[in-house]
Amino acid sequence: MIRMSKLTDYAIVLLSQLARNSDQPLHSARDLSAASPIPVPTVNKLLRKLSRAGLLVSHRGANGGYSLARKATEISVGQVLLAMEGPVALTECGIEATGVCMLESSCPVRSSWQNINRAIRGALEGLSLSDMIRPPPPVGAISPAPAFSLLPSLGLTGGAR
Repeated sequence: MIRMSKLTDYAIVLLSQLARNSDQPLHSARDLSAASPIPVPTVNKLLRKLSRAGLLVSHRGANGGYSLARKATEISVGQVLLAMEGPVALTECGIEATGVCMLESSCPVRSSWQNINRAIRGALEGLSLSDMIRPPPPVGAISPAPAFSLLPSLGLTGGAR
C-alpha cells in the first residue's frame, strides 16, 4: 500500500481549514486545534514546517497567527506532499536522480516507472487546496469527469488491449 504519513494528512487538513476560512486573516494554532481533532503541539509543529516550506506566512505579535502564503487555488496538494514528505515517487528511480538504484543502467522498466511517477506528480500538482475544500456532489449525482487524464502521460489511449 502506498500511503502518506499521518502528519501530511493533518497538514492538508490544517491548510484546508485555513483555505475554508480565508475571510479570517489570521489563525492561531490554538484556534486551528480547537476546530480539528489535532492536538496543539502537533498543530504548532505542522505550522512551523509549512511556514518554512513557504506555504504559510507566520505573523508574530499578540494578535499574530498564520495565513496562507498564496491563494488556495495556487497551493497544490503536490506542494504540500513535497513540503512534508519530500519528492513523490513510487520507486527510487522515480525521482529522476542518478545513482539511487543498482539496477539503474540496465533496468527494462525504469522509463515506465518514471512516466508513472510523473503522472502521479502531475495529478497531485493539478489538485489545489480549493479543490480539496469543494463540497462533494450529492449522493447519487453524477460527478464531472476529472480535468486530467493519466492515460496519455502513461503512453496509453484508453480501452482494452
